[in-house]
Amino acid sequence: MSKARALIVDDEADIRELLEITLNRMDIETVTAENISNAHAILKKQAFNICLTDMRLPDGDGLDLLSDIQVEFPKLPVIVITAHGSAEAAVKAMKQGAFDFLSKPVDLKVLRQLINNALKTNFSPKQDRRSRDILLGESDLMCQIRAKISKIARSQAPVYIKGESGSGKELVASLIHKHSSRAESPFIAVNCGAIPTELMESEFFGHRKGSFTGANADKQGLFQAAEGGTLFLDEVADLPLLLQVKLLRAIQEKKVRAIGSQQEEAVDVRLLSATHKDLALLVQEGAFRQDLYYRINVIELNVPALRNRAEDIAQLSEYFLSKITRNNQLSSIKFSSEALKALMQYQFPGNVRELENILERAVALHDGELITEQDLDLSTECTERPGSETYNPLMGSLEAYLEEIEKQAISEALEQNKWNRTATAKQLGMTFRSLRYRLKKLGLES
Repeated sequence: MSKARALIVDDEADIRELLEITLNRMDIETVTAENISNAHAILKKQAFNICLTDMRLPDGDGLDLLSDIQVEFPKLPVIVITAHGSAEAAVKAMKQGAFDFLSKPVDLKVLRQLINNALKTNFSPKQDRRSRDILLGESDLMCQIRAKISKIARSQAPVYIKGESGSGKELVASLIHKHSSRAESPFIAVNCGAIPTELMESEFFGHRKGSFTGANADKQGLFQAAEGGTLFLDEVADLPLLLQVKLLRAIQEKKVRAIGSQQEEAVDVRLLSATHKDLALLVQEGAFRQDLYYRINVIELNVPALRNRAEDIAQLSEYFLSKITRNNQLSSIKFSSEALKALMQYQFPGNVRELENILERAVALHDGELITEQDLDLSTECTERPGSETYNPLMGSLEAYLEEIEKQAISEALEQNKWNRTATAKQLGMTFRSLRYRLKKLGLES
């Protein structure tokens, strides 16, 4: 088809007419259906580039139609129209694979943005979607991550990227952006923990000149800077509660209001967020809003710790060594077999970032053509997997001392909570699973 064609499914004649007029003015052909049955009949006869469907239809739920389209026409983007303020319905639609959602009353500017984004998935030149040369690793875990990235990139759903510090969360976010229809627009990454609390609202939403002392000129916020593209909020758990409220509204309404402005401004931004903290636990403790958690966690993507994909360590090590020598214009350097073995056994609490730092240091300090185990300088850390009882002799006394402190703190917390493990974990700021591991490790299991 040289011209885009849209299927509009809604039982309200005035909504169908509004959508038809708007799309026709965008040079998009439209076909309408009043219910799910008619939509199915039309889909069997004609091909479409996009579908807009109301959530509530006379003969069923718009989500039922969405599910059918997912099976029969998996590449057809579906925009679900929800009632005003129906956040739960919007989240449910996107969890089931909707490209995006549109709230009533329909904002025509937002509608046009959604349509253009959806059509890019069909009409844009095919991008090189290979990510194995960027997100390295051939372990099953990394193959699964790359497959998920490719699928996630086709929608506009907010993604919550979960993983330890240094595991590569920002790299994953960047790949989602690069593989999406937004690839030609900005990718803005921000560390929420690095912004002073008093400046956060201005940084996120911008301000107008004279709106407060020191506001000598209009300032564009992060949402406006990411217009048409992707905004990645790293360490989102560090956002104060007041800003969480405003962020929630920005996600739901697709609009922001700059400080000192009387008008809201429509923004077209896909939101990705990440943290190394247990966000679900923070919700239970009241430190993070539950409604915001559900909005940013429409799709959850877990980035594995490096120690959980040890088979990738050799490939990553060779890659970083080659990169470091090339950047420093050094002659070829290789690992000794003992050095590689030591790296494979190391637990990497700092994950991939720590691996790169270790190799940077090793290259700077090494002599000759081989990186040896001594060059890696792993002697001050445990070289066994988590859970092992084998520690480096130089650290034995310190480890025993720290274990005793940890044992005492956990024992006291258990007694205060009458040995309720769930309450103890919450008090100590750790997950139940983490507490169970420590109890076993420290010999405190009853």
